[in-house]
Formats: sequence, C-alpha cells, structure tokens
Amino acid sequence: MSTTNAGPVVCPELGVEVPVSQIDKELRKLWEQDDAQTNASLMNLAVYSEKEGSLTENSKIIQKLTSEHACRAILVEINNRTTDASLRSWITAHCHLSNGKKSVCCEQIAFHLTGRVTGRFRNTVFSHLNSDLPLVFWWQGELSDVFTERLVAVMDRLIIDTSAWKDPAAAFSIIDETTQANDDLVLQDLAWTRSWQFRVGIAGLFDDPVAQGALPQMNALEIVHHPVHRNTALQVLAWLAVQAGWETVSSAEGSYTFKSKAGTVSAKLIADDKSASLGKVELRSPDVTVCVSQDAGASHVSRQIKAAGYCAHSLSPADPESDAELVGLQLSRGGKNSLYQKILPTFRAML
Repeated sequence: MSTTNAGPVVCPELGVEVPVSQIDKELRKLWEQDDAQTNASLMNLAVYSEKEGSLTENSKIIQKLTSEHACRAILVEINNRTTDASLRSWITAHCHLSNGKKSVCCEQIAFHLTGRVTGRFRNTVFSHLNSDLPLVFWWQGELSDVFTERLVAVMDRLIIDTSAWKDPAAAFSIIDETTQANDDLVLQDLAWTRSWQFRVGIAGLFDDPVAQGALPQMNALEIVHHPVHRNTALQVLAWLAVQAGWETVSSAEGSYTFKSKAGTVSAKLIADDKSASLGKVELRSPDVTVCVSQDAGASHVSRQIKAAGYCAHSLSPADPESDAELVGLQLSRGGKNSLYQKILPTFRAML
C-alpha cells in the first residue's frame, strides 16, 4: 500500500472507495450482490488511530476479530500533521466460511481524515453507527484533542492501552474530565488484560494451604517486566496491595514500601528488556516463596510454591501478546470490569 497525506493511494484491503454521502447506499448494494447468508452485528466497534498506515493494519485486525465477534466496524485514521482538510471513505465486508460457503459477514467502514477534524469526525463517524447497538470504542495511542466529552458521551465501552502513554497520570485526568457525563462507561485497559494469567496464577497458588498460611508474613515482593510494560507491572502491584489490604507507606522509582497487618512489605519493580511483558511476580515470607513467571516468547506461565520440604509446580497458558487477541479477550469477557476500577485509585497514586 502506498500513502499520501490524504490517505492510501492503493488499498484493496479497505474495499471499495465511495463518497461519504453514498456509504449507506453502497452498503446496500454490497449486500445485494453478496451471497452471504447473514449480515451480523452485535455491536459497533470503532477503532481510532493517528498513526500513519493504521487503516490497513486495523482492517487486518478486524478480519480476525469478526470471526468471533460480529460487529459493524468503523475504522478511523486521522492525519492532524497537515492543515489541508480532506475526508475519504471505503466500505467492505469481512466474511467467514461455513461448509465452504460464506455464512456470516460483518460490515466495515473506513475513514481517513486530515486537518482539523473534531467536528467532522463526530458528525461523519457517528452518523454511520448502527443506532440499535452498543458502541465499543478502541482508542489507540496517546489521547489528543479529538478525545472530548461529546465523543465519550456516546460510548458504552472504551478500550485503551496505558502502556502506550508517555504520561498516564495526565491521560487519566483527561479521562476523568471527559467521562463525568457518562457514569455507565466501562473502561478497559489492555495493560490490565496482559496480566490475566499472572493474576489467576497468583490467586490459585494462595489457595494452597502452605501459601495461604504464609500470606500474612509476606514481606518481600519482586516484579520483573519489560520496560514498555511498566504499567502492567504497576497494576499487578496495585492489585496485590488492594487485595491483601496493604497500605502504601512510601514509593520511589521502582521501590515501594507497604504496611501490612504483620509488618512491612518491600516491593521492587525491575525492568528487563529481555523479559516478557511480565516476566516474574515473586512473593516471599521468611519460610515460603510463591512465584509466577514466564520466559519471553513462551506459550505457558509457570507457577511455583517453595517451602522447607515442600514444592508445588504447575503450568497455565500464557496471555496473548497481540493487540487483536487482547481486544478479543476483552470483548469475550464483557462485564463492568469492576476489579480494574477497584485497583485504579491505588495504581494512579503509584503513577
């Protein structure tokens, strides 16, 4: 695919380029010509990016997601590095086979905008939502001035990735300001999703009587993480602190001290560029060590309890690495994401 400031020049992955005013008409024609049995949608899934070339990348992601999650997909790429205003659009359908024939197809509408776009973006994109369906909005990258209260007001779910933010504390302040009028908004963070198997593993290990008995005496904690995924490590630390009832005493870069019922807990975050997103979470008491770890690229997570005369070991599947798979997990689980909301104040305080 070749590109210009005005968007893709040649881009068969996005389907047929059509005038914005003709999108609905051309979609009807598309279905009249297609032999698919079902045009399926359970939600509107909007994917927003200011990264050059993201339309093609996200179209490939949508192709994978729609095999499990039927939706009307709306892709948006904005080039705000130029003042020249332009707007282009494409339509296509992602179809999946059953018995060798197209069975279920999902619509995709792609937009490329340049120049000052706030008003044009809202009016153009939202006029093409399926109004009967909830809106899941996946915002990729840093928040910008396009992220406004009027935009957030129509979202049902907002998917973000705090690992992609240079200043998460400032970004969360923006989210606070823009979501005041939308109390029902569900916030989902891919950084949090990356730690799922680690959290399940740690919780499972503490079901063991040996680890459970040592929990009140835990006094040291070490988390190894890839430098890009420090926020995932911080969120795991916040989760442990909240669930164990530890009170934050002090914090410095990479070192934290908590007060527990039995004394103090010293925690360290260690960045390692050879680590997986999360490489290791290890909790220690004077007599027991509980550890969940994953080697970079490994397909499994290792879970282990060590004590005098006792060792328990088990494996579980690793969390996915790709954004497409992580978003797929978020869409599958649904819910209010209440545990993330519970640890969010402690996580933000650590930032």
